Amino acid sequence: MDRDTVTPEVADFPGERAQEWVDHHHRSAAPSTYVYEFVWDRTAPATGPFCTDVDGNVLLDFTSHVAAAPLGYNNPLITEPLEEFDIVDPTKIAGQDFYVSDGNPPGEAAPGPADLMDRLTDITAHYDMDTVFLSNSGAEAVENAIKISYDAADGAKYAITFEGAFHGRTLGALSLNRSKSVYRRDFPEMSGVHDAPFCDDRTCSANTCSCGFFADGESRLREKFDPKSGHIDPDEVAYLIMEPIQGEGGYRFPSEAFTDEIADLVEEHDITLIADEIQSGLGRTGEMWGADNYALEPDVITSAKGLRVGATVSRSDVFPEETGRISSTWGAGDIIGSLQGSLTIDAIREEGLMENASERGRQFLETMRDADPEGVVDVRGKGLMLAVEFDTTDRRDEVVERAVRHGLLTLACGQKVIRILPPLDVTEREIDLGCDLLTTAIAEVA
Repeated sequence: MDRDTVTPEVADFPGERAQEWVDHHHRSAAPSTYVYEFVWDRTAPATGPFCTDVDGNVLLDFTSHVAAAPLGYNNPLITEPLEEFDIVDPTKIAGQDFYVSDGNPPGEAAPGPADLMDRLTDITAHYDMDTVFLSNSGAEAVENAIKISYDAADGAKYAITFEGAFHGRTLGALSLNRSKSVYRRDFPEMSGVHDAPFCDDRTCSANTCSCGFFADGESRLREKFDPKSGHIDPDEVAYLIMEPIQGEGGYRFPSEAFTDEIADLVEEHDITLIADEIQSGLGRTGEMWGADNYALEPDVITSAKGLRVGATVSRSDVFPEETGRISSTWGAGDIIGSLQGSLTIDAIREEGLMENASERGRQFLETMRDADPEGVVDVRGKGLMLAVEFDTTDRRDEVVERAVRHGLLTLACGQKVIRILPPLDVTEREIDLGCDLLTTAIAEVA
């Protein structure tokens, strides 16, 4: 498959073999959030954003597996170094009980968990972060961020989250979610979690906005903290958690006035700020972290997806000193995941991929805005974290279905939004191709 010339080609979707695999999968699988019957053939040709399904359909994948494959398929920056190493079994060790190396001195070895943690402190040094806890997933990264924040808060009992937030599906993380009700309904929750509007009003000022965060010259959060009229003592707030850009909630980009106010409040009241960067981090927005686009100064960052493992990153004074407070069997022991995560960070930093994300993201926004398709009410994004919002949910869903039949993989989020997540090395040709396929699908639905 030649990346410079390949184009999507779909004969039948889903095809007969895909249906066979889907039926086989669901014989034992619990009900979950499968989008459509796309069955990737991992033995078939794939490169960059292009892949092949089990029926031979060639597809343009603008989901990057929800940002979990930030360099696309078979990127030589990952595959070629992997081929140099002799992979043995087990590829996971009890990583908070034991250590691992390949026999070479530190710095000369194949990058492993220790090297990945070093890279993470390098790319969070501007926030004075120097300590990492590795885990298996994004939800675990959030759970550990919650734990260390409560531990450091010396008895403070409240947490602040935001309307539209999504932080994971484990019980602690679920308590912080404020997106679709199906995620939390009938599950037990942590007490003491308060929420506030997430302001994505581009015309917002510190005096008023349509989202309700500001009114009469004051933010709703500052009002809650007011010592006379408020109902939350800020001294009892253990942490404030936010996605710098909301993902599952609809690719909502915060207003500058909103992030300025959050930055002021957490500094004023010495509240730990957790930035959930699981979808917005690792170069996706054209900056290494989504928070880098705003005035936010996080105390804790959670990362996963493209990192290949989960990570909670902070300062040593935030992490508990007592060794038994946080631990896991496999967290720091995923040898291959740590290697892939290290190589991904190296590629992003050394190959100009953040700059490419910014340039190609601008190209997508300009192309789609110029096309001005019927039924599209907004096109927005930072870097390659991009969104197309429609006037109705039904139209959005029909476009997702129609686009895949033309060979373009996309994903829905929020109520009426399609999210676009090309690989960070996407080319000008590939962005043009994706825009053509998307506008064609939109026109057919209209």
